[in-house]
Amino acid sequence: MSSGEVVPVDGRRARRDRNRDAVLDAVHELFVEDRALPTVESVAERAGVSLRSVYRYFPDTRELMTAALARRVAQADSLFELPGLGEGSFEERLDRFVAQRLDVYERAAPTIRAALALAPNAPAVAEQVEARKAHLRAQAAEHFAPELAGRTDEHAESVLAAVEVLCQFEALELLRDERGMTVEAARRVLLAAMRAVLTSRRGG
Repeated sequence: MSSGEVVPVDGRRARRDRNRDAVLDAVHELFVEDRALPTVESVAERAGVSLRSVYRYFPDTRELMTAALARRVAQADSLFELPGLGEGSFEERLDRFVAQRLDVYERAAPTIRAALALAPNAPAVAEQVEARKAHLRAQAAEHFAPELAGRTDEHAESVLAAVEVLCQFEALELLRDERGMTVEAARRVLLAAMRAVLTSRRGG
């Protein structure tokens, strides 16, 4: 084959890939709209493919939902990284930490809701959820290392656990969704609560 020869594209393969991506996108769109795991029938209708095609791409519903979630998680991966980890004054680090956690919520809430809904019956998803929690916990420990230093191990662990509770998805869901707070109002609540927790020296 010469270097200038164009390799023909397999039209059927390209169409299959497009349809598969459309199916995965449909799962996410329907979950965002209804806040519930969609039926395969509704996914097929939204994606514009036959029910048979969906099952050809994904043999069972769990595999379909897990694949759709994995795709979204990969797309949102960079959101979970904290710029300037551990750098700056306490107030600078605190402000950056809260801003990042709120940004994750605002941009990835539907994906996180789907993961939490799937996790009890999907071991692969549950493993992803736990790995993400462990990553965020380690991130918080490194970011606030100066505030955790000089405490007893037990007290440092309690402070870190409180930080986790304050900024976990369920807490942000309570503030933003159930209480209807604006992002700025939620930010003020989190800043005040975390400042109180991290500057307390009781038990140290």
